[in-house]
Amino acid sequence: MFPRIVKIFSIIFTLSLLLIGCDRGERYYTHYGFAQGGEYKVTYSLDRDDSEKISTEITKMLLDIDNSISGYNNNSTITQIANAQKGERIKVDSIFLDLWQKSEQIYNQSDALFDPSASPLFDLWGFGFKSGIEVTKEAVDSVMGFVGMDKFTLSEENGSYFISKSDSRSSLNFNAIAQGYSCDCIADILDKYGSQNYLVDIGEIVCKGLSSKGLPWKIGVDKPIDGNQNPGEQMQSIIDVTDCAVVTSGNYRKFYIKDGKKYSHTINPKIGYPVDHNLLSATVVAESGAIADAYATWFMVLGLEGTKSVLDSLDGIQVLLIYGDNDDMKVYSTIK
Repeated sequence: MFPRIVKIFSIIFTLSLLLIGCDRGERYYTHYGFAQGGEYKVTYSLDRDDSEKISTEITKMLLDIDNSISGYNNNSTITQIANAQKGERIKVDSIFLDLWQKSEQIYNQSDALFDPSASPLFDLWGFGFKSGIEVTKEAVDSVMGFVGMDKFTLSEENGSYFISKSDSRSSLNFNAIAQGYSCDCIADILDKYGSQNYLVDIGEIVCKGLSSKGLPWKIGVDKPIDGNQNPGEQMQSIIDVTDCAVVTSGNYRKFYIKDGKKYSHTINPKIGYPVDHNLLSATVVAESGAIADAYATWFMVLGLEGTKSVLDSLDGIQVLLIYGDNDDMKVYSTIK
């Protein structure tokens, strides 16, 4: 994966509030919490007060995700896989299995430009679960020898699934799809309770229906200025959306400068180096958070022209691409 920020999967608190829809008298509830390295917010309407049950289920779901695919959780499934020896089989849970299958599909679709097995490269460059080391061509070439989803084997036995790897140094990182996937899981909870209007915000967005004002949800796209760390403080665009997911990936918050050169967290897993092009951020509108999240990462690897060249082959995908530099930003958008 290509993490946009360092995501420490933890859950500290939750809080639910009741709002009244201004225009229609509908009851809107807001659930706050802290997970995956930051605050999240879930706003939804319901014709009865099941907010306590919903809050409990959301909290449990996020904990289950943490226990499955958090590289910062020493007991998670993904950490067990990272620590496993060559050929050792690790039993995986349903969340891991779901993310593996979704990631494998996009890995193949993207010709390996979206690659969860590139985790050792992120560690090498200082953007992963471990501190980076001195990066040399020899170090990159060495790590590339155990990157690739073909280094992992998924097997099934009596209804249970297991992952093994052909090189003990291989590891996985689902950060480039995990937040979008988490939004989908919370949306599924809200759908189960019959909510017709909601917005799930865990840094990525999944929404349905209308806001409490009876209008489409308004989503801000941050201006991708280097070091712009506060979402919503400096906006490039605002889009009106409903019944979709919206995810933005960019190189303006996670990078470092060394010897006068900027190294971004977006790494091309086929060559082992950070990308060096003029695409500053990619906002993707798609049917699900997981797809939008993964595609936004893929597009940041592809760059502007590469992304434009594949859009016609992708059904239901809209983009807002910001490119250029801090002093001269331009926008390419297919969002209607």
